[in-house]
Amino acid sequence: MADRLTLKDHFFESRLIMNRGILLLVFAGILIMILFSRLFYLQVVSHDHYTTLSEDNRVKLQPIPPNRGLIYDRNGLILAENLPSYRLEITPEQIDDMGATLNALGKIIDIREADRTRFNKLLARKPGFEAIPLMFNLDDEEVARFSVNRHRFPGVDITAGLARHYPHGNIAVHALGYVGRIDEQALKILDTSNYRGTTHVGKIGIEKTYEDLLHGKVGHQQVETTAQGRVLRVLNRNPPVSGHNLYLTLDTRVQQAAEAAFGDFAGSAVALDPDNGDIIAFVSQPTYDPNPFVNGIEYKAYQALRENEREPLFNRALRGQYPPGSTIKPFVGLAGLELGVTGDHSRTYCPGYYTLPGNTRKYRDWKRTGHGTVNLNDSITQSCDVYFYDLALSLGIDNMKNYLRHFGFGRATGVDIVGELPGLLPSREWKRRRHDQPWFPGETIITGIGQGFFLTTPLQLAVSTAALANGGRMLKPNIVYAEQAANTDALLPHLPRPQNNISIGEQPHWDSVIGSMIDVVHGARGTARAIGKNSPYRIAGKTGTAQVYGLKEEEKYDASAIAEKLRDHALFIAFAPAEKPTIVVAVIVENGGSGGAVAAPIARKILDAYLLDPEEQPEPEQAGEATPDEEPTE
Repeated sequence: MADRLTLKDHFFESRLIMNRGILLLVFAGILIMILFSRLFYLQVVSHDHYTTLSEDNRVKLQPIPPNRGLIYDRNGLILAENLPSYRLEITPEQIDDMGATLNALGKIIDIREADRTRFNKLLARKPGFEAIPLMFNLDDEEVARFSVNRHRFPGVDITAGLARHYPHGNIAVHALGYVGRIDEQALKILDTSNYRGTTHVGKIGIEKTYEDLLHGKVGHQQVETTAQGRVLRVLNRNPPVSGHNLYLTLDTRVQQAAEAAFGDFAGSAVALDPDNGDIIAFVSQPTYDPNPFVNGIEYKAYQALRENEREPLFNRALRGQYPPGSTIKPFVGLAGLELGVTGDHSRTYCPGYYTLPGNTRKYRDWKRTGHGTVNLNDSITQSCDVYFYDLALSLGIDNMKNYLRHFGFGRATGVDIVGELPGLLPSREWKRRRHDQPWFPGETIITGIGQGFFLTTPLQLAVSTAALANGGRMLKPNIVYAEQAANTDALLPHLPRPQNNISIGEQPHWDSVIGSMIDVVHGARGTARAIGKNSPYRIAGKTGTAQVYGLKEEEKYDASAIAEKLRDHALFIAFAPAEKPTIVVAVIVENGGSGGAVAAPIARKILDAYLLDPEEQPEPEQAGEATPDEEPTE
């Protein structure tokens, strides 16, 4: 047959199927063994490791930032507080696309470019599991808008916290300073373990100087979370330790009176207690509101402050360096008495100018017609320049420098606010080192009236005046008198910090100089007699004027003919009551002109605010009645 039937080999097919089945069983067995091996490894061998990972997915360790300490004035009035605030935070490890998330958030809440920039900088430095603030101080509307869209943004949340606030705005800002957001520079020096969760740090002033005390200690808590990072419950909590409260020596009522007394003038005033160095008022005008700096001031607003020609950001009390002018005369006069170069009754003739031996150049007195024959009392009371030209030349720059240095001129006072400048007490060595030039006699005589290279800060001038008022006791000024730990009522006082006392050769010499300063205010010819006419207490003071630019030898100073910024600075130092001083004041008014007409009335208002009850304070007579003291001599 052409076609044959093909018979199936059932035995062969059965064997083939069986072999394939066995192969599949063996393969499945191997897979099961691998599976059970892996399961054994995960459940037994690596049990601790994966239990920890699982627990970390469920339990998070969160930092709890401490509450920042509060700041009070000497009467318990709060100057820096913490107010409730909302901020928008992002946890990076829970975000798949950060750019898309930020863009989507920007459609709900207005995010400033500055906020994005700062956030991106922190994003590059902080660990992914730590929440990073994007925006601060959200208002109720912004909180509501985000809340209804919360489900769209895993890893993004609004948290409640406390924000720094200065209830009195610009009052005492140059002493207090302010806090600001932690930036890259701050991160380099901060203890990052103690600043986990903290967003702000002291930038300047007391807020920066006492940062360690004010900040406190960070706490931690373990929380159970969902896969999306939402907190379900708190498992364990180690509470933070709040920062210490600070009590300042400042008297806010006196501070406000002092700032108001300047009006539209720029300048500085420092008032302190000559017994212990407590700073009662610390004024630098003009001022600014620190509150916008807390959460990031707008760029345009900051630029406006920086470019303002009146320099409101500049701390004049601490860093302003000015020629002391004639306020230095009591100190130079005391040096002459103590070193035996002059006496109470030594007399000098003032024709209105002074010439060095063998030199025709005239060093002018402020009074062109001269003061006639004067002694030390006359020369301090009427501020005769010629007397002090002659006394300075007799003393010599070396004696003058060495004696004035005892009063703290030319060195920092050591006040407990960062950023102080030391001023400049010139000497032969300084000029040789700085200018590689010898010292000339003409420089000695103008140093004797507080001009030339001589520079001082308002704070330094107040400290030096305090040493004159208290009989030679030098004190480091301080602005914090006590601290208070969290949850306690006890105050830990900061004790006065004395320095080396100035030795007194003869007490009558000091009494003579102080008596002359009393005559400046209460004498018939005193350059500040206008502020003493209706004073219920006696004031010892000294006026001064510091030139801003030099005049030619025969050129007469005419304030109305020059730009305001080139007019002389007005100065006044004082202490009261003169018999037993409880307050010292140093005032410098930039481009104010006459110390007696401009600076002295400001000092009088400060003294009244401190020494008198508000209803007892008389209005000082208007400026202009005093002698137009200390016109430029160079």
